[in-house]
Amino acid sequence: MTYKETVAKGALQRYLCIMSEAEETPVRQLDARSLRGLAHPLRMQLLDALRFGGPATASQLAQKLGESSGATSYHLRQLAEYGFVEDAPEHGKGRERWWKAVHSGLRFDDSLLADSDPAVRGAADMYLHEVATTQTRALSTWLGNRDAWTEEWSRSWDMSSATLSLTPELTRELVEKMHALVETYRDRAAGDSPGTEQVRIHTHAFPLRTD
Repeated sequence: MTYKETVAKGALQRYLCIMSEAEETPVRQLDARSLRGLAHPLRMQLLDALRFGGPATASQLAQKLGESSGATSYHLRQLAEYGFVEDAPEHGKGRERWWKAVHSGLRFDDSLLADSDPAVRGAADMYLHEVATTQTRALSTWLGNRDAWTEEWSRSWDMSSATLSLTPELTRELVEKMHALVETYRDRAAGDSPGTEQVRIHTHAFPLRTD
């Protein structure tokens, strides 16, 4: 999982969708058009399901997400129109249409929140809130299913917070160092090593009012 933060042309860019392990596929830079095509809760769930679960049909995704196959088929076609997913014919059997994610991750640029088009600003805001909701949902799912995991995994998780007094510059430095540390663990355990599971890492850093 990767979150990187870089300063490019004066704009802060973030990986706000968690990256999969498919490093051979590129990371996509969201622009105004692609953001408006993605900023829908079900489309974002479908894209995550394909990135982390691998190729699937609309029916399989409908069952996984608790949606109708008609809804998943429609939104998969929309994702394909904007270049987020594509056909996976190598998995097809008969008339089944399989889909796969095109990119391993997405890069969000803060400048989208200040776009001159209010529709783009609205899509950017919706996208960020859906990312936050997805992260909260993932943590809640772990808490609800924790007893189903081994005792070793039950001792190997974290839900913590810290409140520091920092300047914006120090906050950026801290975030960059945290992301760099996470990156050093990417290839420490091979996918087929005993006991290896996908582990979700969330990092949040934001100012608080103290009035």
